[in-house]
Amino acid sequence: MVERRNQYFETSFLPGRRFASPADFNTQLDHWLAETANARRMRVIQARPVDLFATDLAAMVALPPIKPLVGIPHRVRLGRDYYVRVASNDYSVDPRFIGRFVDVIATPGRVVASCEGQLIADHERFWGRKRTITDPQHRATAKILRHDLAQRRRAIRATRTHDDGHQVAIRALPDYDDLFGVDFDPHPEPAIGKDHCDHHDNRPARFEAGLPDQGVEDAHDRADLGDAG
Repeated sequence: MVERRNQYFETSFLPGRRFASPADFNTQLDHWLAETANARRMRVIQARPVDLFATDLAAMVALPPIKPLVGIPHRVRLGRDYYVRVASNDYSVDPRFIGRFVDVIATPGRVVASCEGQLIADHERFWGRKRTITDPQHRATAKILRHDLAQRRRAIRATRTHDDGHQVAIRALPDYDDLFGVDFDPHPEPAIGKDHCDHHDNRPARFEAGLPDQGVEDAHDRADLGDAG
């Protein structure tokens, strides 16, 4: 009905107003349009906009058969923390879809996520900053998945398998001692008189080898020293 309506709104509607949310903005705008903008006579059209609604509607063409997409869409691969970020705020998504691509649409009132046409998250949009919005059902599902993962990991550590899939046999260490004939005595008996036994056993070995006894050698050495003196 008017030219440069954005400028008209900026100069006639926005000054001096405060808005708590997009819904509050729309409520105040609807009231201003009905009470002020569309009810006053405008010089450009020589009439009130409210009086020309029927004429303007009759001149419009039909809407397209496909509903237009409303909101800001984007696609992202869901990370391990199962959250998606919209305007600095994080919204939870069903953790069963971690690792898959999800489509997120942010409208003024909702944040909706889907995967291959299946709805997996629906939150009321938060217009503050740096907040985390979590669905209690998503938190409960994540707790169950973490518990199942921990059980699978414990089972894998307890049962090792070869590359072909069959289970690795885990044997006790004494079985390998028996296999190789190793006998480890944890409490050996102390060797009493070991030095004396070694000296006693050494004498026959020296005679068998044709070597003089150590005592004989010492006597000969002492005699040589006496002669030299």
